[in-house]
Amino acid sequence: MTDVAVRLENAVVMQHDFPLLSGVDFVAPVGSLSVLTGANGAGKTSLLRLLGGLVPLASGQGTVVGLSLNGDDRRALRRRVGWLGHEGSFYRDLTVRENLVFAARALERPLEDIAPALERVGLSARTNTLTKSLSAGQRRRLGLAWLLVRRPELWLLDEPYASLDDEGRRFLDDLLADVLAAGATVVLSAHDPLRSAALVPQTYRLAGGRIVESS
Repeated sequence: MTDVAVRLENAVVMQHDFPLLSGVDFVAPVGSLSVLTGANGAGKTSLLRLLGGLVPLASGQGTVVGLSLNGDDRRALRRRVGWLGHEGSFYRDLTVRENLVFAARALERPLEDIAPALERVGLSARTNTLTKSLSAGQRRRLGLAWLLVRRPELWLLDEPYASLDDEGRRFLDDLLADVLAAGATVVLSAHDPLRSAALVPQTYRLAGGRIVESS
């Protein structure tokens, strides 16, 4: 088994004739936390989408959890990574539990993992609440509950701290620490570097579709 979850070499992603990523070199070891920072439009979301198999690699080389981004592995890749974007992909007219049951059955995940996941993210009292009635922060927690049920090898989180209050940020810090301790790899975007002393990420700053600084 490889000890590298993500490896990109001179990765380019195009949108029509415009490069969203213009030559990215990036390595994330298994079990590591990587934080992508930079202004809006710098390429953070495009990089996460590439790692999730949601956009194709125009040129360069890339592997994610042992699967190549250069071939036909993107469909298989999407079953092994977990993506949480700004807007969840849940049905607004289903309850919290109904959404998780639907998603779990689609990917053949155990239904008995749903209740513990909802408790872990603080949504046990919202099990029968329609998703459209949740706040933005609660919808973010629902997305995290689904990732707990899925148990992906690679977590891809686009601005996961957005819409969370201080309590929510502390909760997410604790959750990420548990995920990393279990051996998963996390790549997330954030406007600012993480402040939690419990998390020690590798931080990358993007600008113009490139990584221009790392620390």
